[in-house]
Formats: sequence, structure tokens, C-alpha cells
Amino acid sequence: MEKVLKIILALLFLLCLFPLPYGYYEIVRFLALIGFVYLAYQTYQKGNEKAAFIYVALAILFQPLFKIALGRTIWNIVDVIVGIGLLISIFRNEQKINNNGD
Repeated sequence: MEKVLKIILALLFLLCLFPLPYGYYEIVRFLALIGFVYLAYQTYQKGNEKAAFIYVALAILFQPLFKIALGRTIWNIVDVIVGIGLLISIFRNEQKINNNGD
């Protein structure tokens, strides 16, 4: 579930680079809030407090209630960094699983 969620969030963030209706960005912020809270909870349950803290920080950054005005260019950079970071975290987790299984 976490892997699928990370892929979906990464794709949503990368799609933010295109000129889309404003409602899309609002939906992405709402979905990001839910997704990052879920990821924070799951990683905290696994004992990874550092990753849980990062996900909480991302949930706060993307939350739709009190918007953080960064400007379009900065938001595009944030979207790319977070999207790529999510994809990298999938492969890092798979490597840890494979190395522990050997």
C-alpha cells in the first residue's frame, strides 16, 4: 500500500508542473495531506521516527487549510524534489528488504 501511495503522490506532484485548473492543485494538496499523514503513521509504527517526522513536515507543507505562499516556481521545485524523493524512497526500502533477506 505504501509503495502504491508513494507512486500516486509522486505522479500527482509531477503533474503539477503542467498548467492545470486551480482545482487540481487544491485536490493534490488535500490528497498529499492525507497521504503524508498515513505514511507518517505507518513509518512511526515501524520505528522509523526520522521518516515519520519528514512525512509530518510534508503534510504540514502541503495542507490546504493555511496555504504557504511560495510562488509557482518554488512550488514546482518542491513538487519535483518531493516527487523524486518519494520514488527514491521506494527503491531504498526495497534494497533494505532485499539486503535483510540475504
